[in-house]
Amino acid sequence: MTPPHITDLPIRALSVDDLHRCADLSEDRGWLREDHKWGLLLAAGNGYGIDAPDGQGLAAACVVTRYGSASTGPGLAAIGMVLVADRYARQGLGRALMTRICNDVLKGVPLTLHATPYGRPLYEELGFNTTGRAEMLVGAFQEDTSGAYGTARVRRAVAEDLPRILRLDAEVFGADRTHMITRLPAFADQLLVAEDQAGDGTLAGYAAAWPNMHTHVIGPLIARDTDTAMSLVTALARGTDRVLRTDVDVRHEELLAWLKERGLETVAFNAVMTRDIPGLPGDWTRRWAPLTVAAG
Repeated sequence: MTPPHITDLPIRALSVDDLHRCADLSEDRGWLREDHKWGLLLAAGNGYGIDAPDGQGLAAACVVTRYGSASTGPGLAAIGMVLVADRYARQGLGRALMTRICNDVLKGVPLTLHATPYGRPLYEELGFNTTGRAEMLVGAFQEDTSGAYGTARVRRAVAEDLPRILRLDAEVFGADRTHMITRLPAFADQLLVAEDQAGDGTLAGYAAAWPNMHTHVIGPLIARDTDTAMSLVTALARGTDRVLRTDVDVRHEELLAWLKERGLETVAFNAVMTRDIPGLPGDWTRRWAPLTVAAG
């Protein structure tokens, strides 16, 4: 019997039991293993993969995170962690996986993803358009001791803050992502809120820092203005001795310049792409960095 062509191999749902296979696939392509992040994405989203015909783990994988109301269906889905094992690269496997996910599994759902320059041409062929850019920065944060930023008071979040965080997040993100945000207290090492000094309970923003190999990733970062974003970043930096990483919308020029003054350096740019929607919903002026680019 003639074996099936590699692009005809079946696609199956992944679960948290596949976490190590996913991490192995990341490592195979020269990425970090990112077990912690894979665990979140597989728990809060839906993983899809193709088993390697040689029996050695996964040949390809991706993760889809859906957002929106459970009653009306997803209003937005983010695609991330699109990977093909090196020994099966350049054989059409990634294209086959993405075509199936975008045109069948997610048919009719507005889509978004962050694309590297390498992956962008494929996504353009699949109908995605570039609607923004994100700048990845990494470095040891050097605190500015000249004074505080703005008037918001930053403190650690407590359980009673979660409903307010969810309301603010849905307003700024433009879609309900309760299933992701409610996992932050366990996933992140730090979860902070910024609230008005007036004491009326209004949240000016919130942010988290979560462990990813040797770094702490700052995300999500949601704030009403640049000063509040700076205050949140400064407070998060005080809580760790690790190198920081974050992915900032390039339109936030003042924050980007400040981060570079504080010791972070640009390491990459990714295109923010969407399909069947002219751009990301919500309020980009208060959305500074995503939880992770893999989840939109």
